[in-house]
Amino acid sequence: MGVYELDGRVPLVGEGTYVSPAAHVIGDVRIGEGCWIGPGAVIRADFGPITIGSFTAVEENCVVHCYPDSECVVGEYVTIGHNATVHAARIGDYVTVGMGAVIGVDAKIGTWCIVGEGAVVRSRQEVPPDTVVAGVPAEKIGVMDDAKKKYRMEGKRLYAGLGRRYREGLKPI
Repeated sequence: MGVYELDGRVPLVGEGTYVSPAAHVIGDVRIGEGCWIGPGAVIRADFGPITIGSFTAVEENCVVHCYPDSECVVGEYVTIGHNATVHAARIGDYVTVGMGAVIGVDAKIGTWCIVGEGAVVRSRQEVPPDTVVAGVPAEKIGVMDDAKKKYRMEGKRLYAGLGRRYREGLKPI
């Protein structure tokens, strides 16, 4: 695992969580249980603390960071898509952040939101619960209904089981 203490701050990784050896988890980081942290992900809490809720996936090449005297909180059952950046934001439970999206400083994303691929949620922008946003800058393009939530939950369950699959089945050759 690429987990590093910095200035006496040791990351805490929950039971059943997989952290790729090619990821970097640095400093004051708390990761819940059953998470999947992909290769190339950087979760860097060198200035402010980062909390990631249980059953969350931080996919390949994502960056999660804070500026001094700030905090980043990512909820449970969140999917942060490949190459996304999250900076000192608050992300509610069951959110999907699309590939290559940018969540700006101090942005707030409500529960069950979708941030489309490549979208830019501006600094201090607030996205209400059950909202789908896309574009640069991100704007509302839809809402989440029960059918969409059920569909999204299936994908989140797949990622929740991926940590176990990687811990038990991934073997270097």
